[in-house]
Amino acid sequence: LYATGRKGKIENLNLESAGVHHENSMIPVDNYSKTNVENIYAVGDVTDRIQLTPVALMEGHSLADTLYGGMDRPCDHEFVASTVFTNPEIGTVGYTEEEAAEKFKDITVYKSKFRAMKHSFPKSETYSLFKLIVETKTDKVVGCHVATDGAGEMVQGVAIAIKMGATKKDFDATIGIHPTSAEELVTMRSPSYHYKDGVKVEEE
Repeated sequence: LYATGRKGKIENLNLESAGVHHENSMIPVDNYSKTNVENIYAVGDVTDRIQLTPVALMEGHSLADTLYGGMDRPCDHEFVASTVFTNPEIGTVGYTEEEAAEKFKDITVYKSKFRAMKHSFPKSETYSLFKLIVETKTDKVVGCHVATDGAGEMVQGVAIAIKMGATKKDFDATIGIHPTSAEELVTMRSPSYHYKDGVKVEEE
């Protein structure tokens, strides 16, 4: 799997004449998509925030609402779901384990690796991996990472719950759909390990 990134197409914008600062081929902006020039804004991939089409749409809507809709709507890039369309798919939303440990210091990690039913009967070696990351202090789920068939469809729904501030207790109180791989998200009860003060502590 190779990911080569992308380059901003700014060559013909003549940014220098307008005094717009850029770094290599990207244009830094603030939370309101404003450049270093008071009346010039930029949204989308060229701002090098999160290079996804739905994110660019959100940035454009936020800017329009702020400038013309009478709203105060900064861009919100927290808990943006995404998928890598490999086989199996990889779906993710929220903080990675390392990011969460750095930001929240105390986190609890739940992991599960198993062979889905449709792969177990033919004895396929295709496995699914699920991970939930929980801020220990608040019990809020701050990360969900899934590698399984249909992970993108699955994580899109989970992203709503996480964006709304769902806790691990909320996940535990949700009845799973059986037999599905997704029910693993609401049946993981035992932590795999913790981080305390940003340091990993294995379960005994």
